[in-house]
Amino acid sequence: MNLRDRITWFIKDFKWDQCDQALKRRAKMCLLDNLGVTLIGTLAPISWIAAGYAVENWGQGCSTILLNGKKTTAPGAAFANACAANALDLDDDAIFTRGHPGAQLFPAALASAEKCGSGGRELLEALVIGYEISIRAGRCWHDRHEIYHSCGSWGSVGCAAVAAHLHRLDPPEIENALGIAEYHAPNAPMMRDIYNPTMVKHAIGWGAMNGVTSAELAELGFTGMPSILLMEQYRDWVADLGDRFWMTEWVFYKEWASCAWGHAAGVAVLQLLDQRQIKPEQIDRIRVRTFEEAVRLCQDYPTTTEEAQFSVKWPLACLILDRELGPEQVLEKRFSDPEVRNLFDRIELIVDPKVNRLYGEAKEMDLRMHSAVEIFTKDGRSYDSGIVEREADRYSEADLEKKFRRLGAYVIDPQTIDQLVEMVWNFDQLEDVRELTTLLAK
Repeated sequence: MNLRDRITWFIKDFKWDQCDQALKRRAKMCLLDNLGVTLIGTLAPISWIAAGYAVENWGQGCSTILLNGKKTTAPGAAFANACAANALDLDDDAIFTRGHPGAQLFPAALASAEKCGSGGRELLEALVIGYEISIRAGRCWHDRHEIYHSCGSWGSVGCAAVAAHLHRLDPPEIENALGIAEYHAPNAPMMRDIYNPTMVKHAIGWGAMNGVTSAELAELGFTGMPSILLMEQYRDWVADLGDRFWMTEWVFYKEWASCAWGHAAGVAVLQLLDQRQIKPEQIDRIRVRTFEEAVRLCQDYPTTTEEAQFSVKWPLACLILDRELGPEQVLEKRFSDPEVRNLFDRIELIVDPKVNRLYGEAKEMDLRMHSAVEIFTKDGRSYDSGIVEREADRYSEADLEKKFRRLGAYVIDPQTIDQLVEMVWNFDQLEDVRELTTLLAK
């Protein structure tokens, strides 16, 4: 089978019954986690704006904006739900992507599945296809582009594959869908937004919308250029589609609602506080030794949730005081807290050459972060964590269910949470995905 045929075969004909048990478990875990982060994301301002815009400008349709009470077109719902899914930076991560696949793939799959009247198996198939295409497209994309493009770039290609599968496009239409999505993918200069955080963020909403739109256009006969996945230099990275499933071991979930670049510092400071039995009120100042990109994250008091997430100092201060980092720590109502601000003012970030080198070595795999923390106490003592490694979170099914229940409790009632958990773990038995969206229409 040549490379072109392998790609189109995988997107068109891959079936749930071809998944082994590990892959089936992983697909359901991704579904549960993406659903949870989308629901909690509806608390953030970006989700209100995106939902209102989608309804007003895409008009009436058959795809649901979750917890909104409105339906719109599939591209519009994919856009709105994807903005919510990434709103608090609690969404998953994957090898080679240097970013977030699931927050795009799940909204694209849900919106298209509703439009197409698909069942649970079809949506799960589409998720597996989307992750595998996204991981490979992301790897190719970052190799080909000097500028670090955010998730909506390569994610557009993954979302096009998701929608193409659910629309049951034929091979030429699939090729066109991938090419349209790639050509129209956002030129999203990630570092410029990281250093000046705004709602454009990872371009997640644009990736989901673009992917769905591209598949719908291809179905009508709109043509696109050859995909990056067909380039000869990337043959070895793509030719294992259908044989190797990267998502089984290499999708990672997030515990903390903030940029992963600051997570190693969080681990280091909590370890040091526990080992030395230091209480927050004993701290005089903190020095964080990290890599250059992390030092350039927002160092001012946050005024938006995006600024709070793309920071090391704000999440670290909240972790020290609260021992958790979720919606209550990064939504706007917390920003005037004098205790957090006081601790924030006593945190210093500096570049550590060794940590900087370690980050450069780990960049493609995107699995490990390093940092060191020094705590200086008011009695004149100092404590050094040394360089601490933070691996990406490897959750079990029980861990993800616990996370889902914790996040869900902010926005839905306990009975609905129980129903959703049961539904997701048995999603391959669901005859129509609208059974899920009906529960979450308002």
